Amino acid sequence: MLLIKNAQIYAPEALGSRTLIVEGQKIVAILPPDAEPDLGVLEQVFGPAEVLDAAGGIAMPGIIDRHVHFNGAGGEGGPSFRTPPLQLSSFVRAGITSVVGLTGTDGTCRGLRDLLMKARGLEDEGLSTWILTGSYALPSPTLTGGVMDDLCLIDKVIGLKLALSDHRSSHPSVEELRRAVSDARVGGMLSGKAGTVCVHMGSERSAFEPLLAALEGTDIPVAQFAPTHVSRSEELLAASVAYAQAGGTLDLTAAPGENPIFGIPTKRAVSYLLSRGVAPSRITLSSDGNGSMPRFDISGKMIGMGIGPVDSVLASVVELMAAPEVGPERAISMATSYVADQLSLKGKGRLEKGYDADILVLDGQNRPKHVLAKGRVMMKDGTVQVKGTFEE
Repeated sequence: MLLIKNAQIYAPEALGSRTLIVEGQKIVAILPPDAEPDLGVLEQVFGPAEVLDAAGGIAMPGIIDRHVHFNGAGGEGGPSFRTPPLQLSSFVRAGITSVVGLTGTDGTCRGLRDLLMKARGLEDEGLSTWILTGSYALPSPTLTGGVMDDLCLIDKVIGLKLALSDHRSSHPSVEELRRAVSDARVGGMLSGKAGTVCVHMGSERSAFEPLLAALEGTDIPVAQFAPTHVSRSEELLAASVAYAQAGGTLDLTAAPGENPIFGIPTKRAVSYLLSRGVAPSRITLSSDGNGSMPRFDISGKMIGMGIGPVDSVLASVVELMAAPEVGPERAISMATSYVADQLSLKGKGRLEKGYDADILVLDGQNRPKHVLAKGRVMMKDGTVQVKGTFEE
């Protein structure tokens, strides 16, 4: 049994100062304000108790990052530009307890089998993991020969990845795209998963037109598509407002600070969307962590290469918490409960009795102090306690 005491709890709703009680992998109780737990009684029922002090800080759900290239990505500049796989401690330091892995531009040499095994490895080490089938291209590379089959037969596959309005995409026909989203939807229905289609959005002028064209004349909900990188440019962000108001969701690549390495600063992008009437629950944040971030000139020539940091979501959440138009509850939700709702991740994204004990405690300076993943203490007092198999 484990107790987290003296924390201001955001579940993500503000609950005030409470004590969280964890047993095994689950949250078993959140005590009323100012209630003092009787350790003697609790230890008689559950056994010895560990107490984590969160005085001066906040407790929130662990971050759910829906877009991480945890088995490596990149390659646009050639073989030497392939990013390496991530290690467990990278996630722990970033407050990430649940993660969705995916491929990117390279669906040829970056195989889905490797991705699936990396997901299973990270799960064995303590995280909650899922993957998306497919890559930028259509027809989609798959594990079993079909998108629907992948969703139905492989537990960790929860959706499909593809790219649109990007010079690296396959520029699929309306019919090809309609078939892909249809297969993802039906596969999701049959397997009890969301079956969403994560769409890498590029900077071509077509923007959301391919998505809307594929949905035209069907009863498929707009939210079956899950466009990401919508904050890559002013033009795409502006176009995303109408898309969201038509029922779509918007995933922003987290870009903390005033001069981020990718796109529009998160604080400005979120403020823009909210000011134009986009519902907060339609907005999520992801890192594109460990993905290459190539920069191209006007002629399409690559002129530089960066790599997506996995801690960008937490840094963006901290910035948004201080923004009057956003605040702590909305900011935290965009990286936790809204993600869990959109991806149908049961028992995730909230601090609530019966939910998984995925908990991030921030100190008074909003730095990770304690991290729990399924009840296991991964970080304590700012020090990583659990490292990957090959980490020192």
